[in-house]
Amino acid sequence: QVQLLESGGGSVQAGGSLRLSCVGSGFSYSRYSMAWFRQAPGMEREGVAAIDASGSALYAVSAEGRFTVSKGAKNSLYLQMNNLKPDDTAVYYCATDIVSRPLNPREYNNWGQGTQVIVSS
Repeated sequence: QVQLLESGGGSVQAGGSLRLSCVGSGFSYSRYSMAWFRQAPGMEREGVAAIDASGSALYAVSAEGRFTVSKGAKNSLYLQMNNLKPDDTAVYYCATDIVSRPLNPREYNNWGQGTQVIVSS
């Protein structure tokens, strides 16, 4: 059974930084992609950053240059977010699955519970 647990959300002012963590279990690190998604109120869930099964990092345009995704030991995934903007306010979710498009939320069946990020101006 796949399990994912996120942590690291919080409230910051614009220009600040946060580091999100996701610890997973029950899946093969080498076969699964892992990704960060976010969902703001009234908006669809969108991809932020991912590491595919080959280890390549992918970013949404909104995240490039500000966010860095990385993998750690034991099925863990991190998202370093710098220069945060109010538009980054959302619930951030970690997800994992065997997918062909790592930033497409519709391809994932395994999700964490989410962690809230609030960026004030």
